[in-house]
Amino acid sequence: MMGLFKPSTQAHAHCDLFCGVYDPAQAKIEALSVLRTIEKYHASDDEHFKARAILIKEQRAEEVKHHLMVLWADFFTADHRAQFPQLDDLFWKAIKGAGDAKKSLDAAVANNLLGLIDEIAAIFWQTEKAKGMGVYPPA
Repeated sequence: MMGLFKPSTQAHAHCDLFCGVYDPAQAKIEALSVLRTIEKYHASDDEHFKARAILIKEQRAEEVKHHLMVLWADFFTADHRAQFPQLDDLFWKAIKGAGDAKKSLDAAVANNLLGLIDEIAAIFWQTEKAKGMGVYPPA
Protein backbone atom coordinates (compact mmCIF):
# COMPACT_ATOMS: atom_id res chain seq x y z
CA MET A 1 0.00 0.00 0.00
CA MET A 2 2.81 2.47 0.87
CA GLY A 3 4.25 1.93 -2.61
CA LEU A 4 1.33 3.89 -4.01
CA PHE A 5 2.64 7.10 -2.42
CA LYS A 6 6.26 6.63 -3.39
CA PRO A 7 7.34 9.03 -6.17
CA SER A 8 8.10 7.28 -9.43
CA THR A 9 10.75 9.80 -10.44
CA GLN A 10 13.36 11.30 -8.20
CA ALA A 11 14.72 14.75 -8.96
CA HIS A 12 18.14 15.99 -7.91
CA ALA A 13 19.41 19.56 -7.63
CA HIS A 14 22.31 21.26 -5.95
CA CYS A 15 19.86 22.16 -3.20
CA ASP A 16 16.41 20.95 -2.16
CA LEU A 17 14.70 23.92 -3.75
CA PHE A 18 15.39 25.75 -6.99
CA CYS A 19 17.08 28.63 -5.20
CA GLY A 20 18.56 30.40 -8.22
CA VAL A 21 21.92 30.98 -6.55
CA TYR A 22 24.86 30.16 -8.80
CA ASP A 23 28.46 31.31 -8.72
CA PRO A 24 31.64 29.75 -10.09
CA ALA A 25 33.25 30.72 -6.77
CA GLN A 26 31.88 27.47 -5.30
CA ALA A 27 33.99 25.44 -7.72
CA LYS A 28 37.01 27.71 -7.30
CA ILE A 29 37.02 27.42 -3.50
CA GLU A 30 37.01 23.63 -3.76
CA ALA A 31 39.73 23.71 -6.45
CA LEU A 32 41.88 25.94 -4.25
CA SER A 33 41.42 23.41 -1.48
CA VAL A 34 42.67 20.71 -3.86
CA LEU A 35 45.78 22.75 -4.63
CA ARG A 36 46.56 23.61 -1.00
CA THR A 37 46.03 20.01 0.07
CA ILE A 38 48.50 18.85 -2.59
CA GLU A 39 51.02 21.40 -1.33
CA LYS A 40 50.56 20.30 2.28
CA TYR A 41 50.86 16.66 1.21
CA HIS A 42 54.27 17.33 -0.35
CA ALA A 43 55.42 19.37 2.66
CA SER A 44 54.73 16.58 5.14
CA ASP A 45 56.71 13.54 6.20
CA ASP A 46 53.82 12.11 8.22
CA GLU A 47 52.36 9.12 6.36
CA HIS A 48 49.06 9.30 8.27
CA PHE A 49 48.69 12.99 7.40
CA LYS A 50 49.51 12.25 3.77
CA ALA A 51 46.88 9.50 3.59
CA ARG A 52 44.30 11.87 5.05
CA ALA A 53 45.36 14.63 2.65
CA ILE A 54 44.77 12.32 -0.33
CA LEU A 55 41.28 11.48 0.89
CA ILE A 56 40.39 15.14 1.46
CA LYS A 57 41.84 16.16 -1.94
CA GLU A 58 39.77 13.52 -3.69
CA GLN A 59 36.60 14.66 -1.91
CA ARG A 60 37.22 18.31 -2.78
CA ALA A 61 37.94 17.44 -6.43
CA GLU A 62 34.64 15.58 -6.58
CA GLU A 63 32.94 18.71 -5.21
CA VAL A 64 34.56 20.75 -7.99
CA LYS A 65 33.03 18.38 -10.54
CA HIS A 66 29.64 18.68 -8.87
CA HIS A 67 29.64 22.49 -8.76
CA LEU A 68 30.80 22.74 -12.37
CA MET A 69 28.14 20.32 -13.59
CA VAL A 70 25.40 22.21 -11.73
CA LEU A 71 26.60 25.51 -13.19
CA TRP A 72 26.81 24.06 -16.68
CA ALA A 73 23.46 22.29 -16.62
CA ASP A 74 21.35 24.62 -14.48
CA PHE A 75 22.71 28.13 -15.03
CA PHE A 76 23.88 28.31 -18.63
CA THR A 77 21.24 28.27 -21.36
CA ALA A 78 21.24 27.46 -25.07
CA ASP A 79 21.52 31.20 -25.72
CA HIS A 80 24.69 31.33 -23.62
CA ARG A 81 26.09 28.38 -25.55
CA ALA A 82 25.41 30.21 -28.81
CA GLN A 83 26.95 33.42 -27.51
CA PHE A 84 30.02 31.63 -26.11
CA PRO A 85 30.70 28.69 -28.47
CA GLN A 86 33.71 27.58 -26.40
CA LEU A 87 31.51 27.03 -23.33
CA ASP A 88 30.79 23.31 -23.74
CA ASP A 89 34.41 22.45 -24.45
CA LEU A 90 35.57 24.61 -21.55
CA PHE A 91 33.24 22.85 -19.13
CA TRP A 92 34.26 19.46 -20.49
CA LYS A 93 37.94 20.32 -19.96
CA ALA A 94 37.27 21.67 -16.46
CA ILE A 95 35.22 18.68 -15.33
CA LYS A 96 37.82 16.34 -16.83
CA GLY A 97 40.51 18.46 -15.12
CA ALA A 98 38.76 18.02 -11.77
CA GLY A 99 38.85 14.26 -12.35
CA ASP A 100 42.55 14.51 -13.20
CA ALA A 101 43.17 16.50 -10.00
CA LYS A 102 41.30 13.87 -8.04
CA LYS A 103 43.79 11.19 -9.06
CA SER A 104 46.95 13.33 -9.10
CA LEU A 105 49.33 14.84 -6.59
CA ASP A 106 50.77 17.28 -9.14
CA ALA A 107 50.18 20.94 -8.25
CA ALA A 108 50.35 21.83 -11.96
CA VAL A 109 47.20 19.75 -12.56
CA ALA A 110 45.37 21.68 -9.82
CA ASN A 111 46.65 25.01 -11.17
CA ASN A 112 45.38 24.10 -14.64
CA LEU A 113 41.97 23.37 -13.14
CA LEU A 114 41.95 26.77 -11.44
CA GLY A 115 42.72 28.44 -14.77
CA LEU A 116 39.80 26.68 -16.44
CA ILE A 117 37.45 27.72 -13.64
CA ASP A 118 38.64 31.32 -14.04
CA GLU A 119 37.80 31.14 -17.76
CA ILE A 120 34.32 29.87 -16.91
CA ALA A 121 33.92 32.63 -14.32
CA ALA A 122 34.87 35.27 -16.89
CA ILE A 123 32.07 34.03 -19.15
CA PHE A 124 29.64 33.70 -16.24
CA TRP A 125 30.10 37.36 -15.27
CA GLN A 126 29.54 38.51 -18.86
CA THR A 127 25.99 37.17 -18.78
CA GLU A 128 23.06 39.33 -17.81
CA LYS A 129 21.66 36.44 -15.81
CA ALA A 130 24.69 36.40 -13.47
CA LYS A 131 24.11 39.96 -12.33
CA GLY A 132 21.16 38.88 -10.21
CA MET A 133 22.60 35.56 -9.04
CA GLY A 134 26.31 35.74 -8.44
CA VAL A 135 27.50 36.13 -4.91
CA TYR A 136 30.80 37.96 -5.47
CA PRO A 137 30.85 39.83 -8.77
CA PRO A 138 34.23 41.12 -9.88
CA ALA A 139 35.00 44.72 -8.91
